[in-house]
Amino acid sequence: MSKYHYNFDEIIDRTNTYSEKWDEVDKIFLNSDLLPLWVADMDFLSPPPIIDAFIKRAKHGIYGYTFLPPEYYDAIINWYENRHDWKLQKKWITFTPGVIPALNIAIQSFTTPQDKVVIQTPAYPPFFSAVRNNKRRRVLNSLRLINNHYEMDLDDLEKKINKEHPKILILCSPHNPTGRVWKKSELIKIGDLCLENNILVISDEIHCDLVYPNYKHVPFASISEEFALNSITCTSISKSFNLPGLKLSNIIIPNQKLRSEFRRTCQRIGIAQPNCFGPSILIAAYNKCEDWLNEVILYIQENLLYLKRYLNEHLPQLKVINPEGTYLVWIDFRNLGIEPKKLSSILLKKAKVALFEGYLFGKDGVGFNRINIACPRSILKMALERIVKAIKNELK
Repeated sequence: MSKYHYNFDEIIDRTNTYSEKWDEVDKIFLNSDLLPLWVADMDFLSPPPIIDAFIKRAKHGIYGYTFLPPEYYDAIINWYENRHDWKLQKKWITFTPGVIPALNIAIQSFTTPQDKVVIQTPAYPPFFSAVRNNKRRRVLNSLRLINNHYEMDLDDLEKKINKEHPKILILCSPHNPTGRVWKKSELIKIGDLCLENNILVISDEIHCDLVYPNYKHVPFASISEEFALNSITCTSISKSFNLPGLKLSNIIIPNQKLRSEFRRTCQRIGIAQPNCFGPSILIAAYNKCEDWLNEVILYIQENLLYLKRYLNEHLPQLKVINPEGTYLVWIDFRNLGIEPKKLSSILLKKAKVALFEGYLFGKDGVGFNRINIACPRSILKMALERIVKAIKNELK
């Protein structure tokens, strides 16, 4: 008998559902018959209470303009207090249709063209485009890879702050793609540095619920009132419950002045109500689906252990950066001695596996690949077998 109440081994056919991950893979990677483990959504059914909430709302038959009811805010507040020891206030919460739109709104609200924004690399690619598309300039602070473990380089950050005088630092917590769950002590150091230099912290905490046992996510703004008043925290149910297509995020801004300016920008660009499914789905997710979340984390952790064992046995040249959170695994391919463009060709044309190539995360990602392990184990097994076979054939 399975120890899980939910069947995470079930393979769900996602083709012909307008899935970017599955239906667009040929177009994006210019190759056919690829097994996609690239973009960050899960191949598991969302929890039953969420599916029931979708069905109930859909059956009503009228999909008009929608507001956020008190129960919506209560669900968020209760979730963050119970799971993350962070007491929110309703007035701090602002809806946006996604974390990346919120990041762009924040950059537009609190900087002017040519102002500088710190990005810690390797970094989620839309961080780069949010800075570039708004005509701001990037200040890159490379994370340090020490003994197969990433750490912040605060000495480098301080030097660049003194030289470049950035207005914003984008904090990714937990970190994508490395999977680091930052310790409170690390967050305090970076928070103090930003306070001393009048740098606003935008903390992308979209993966905050997906943390492995023995690690704990610390919301940046929960550490102190000073940090709370100097930060904007981006949250969402999208990664936690496999709902990125819902386009629903909640941005936490305790500072009234920052909050008012952020909301003015939202009004200026026409962001108003959420989609008509949003309130019902979030309430169901936060009030009824924590058991599903806890189980999916354990299943993903078992996938991680499987991946590490398999690669260690069959292709030990690959170095797996052990994630502390997220369902994304950052793998170092550099010991193979294969030039990155050639490696990309091997993975796509011979292994027929689509991963997220490391160079897209900045120069510090060259030679790495990110793999999404939130899938049935049989799919992960197939992908690893293909990768190992293709690379071994190349190395003969």
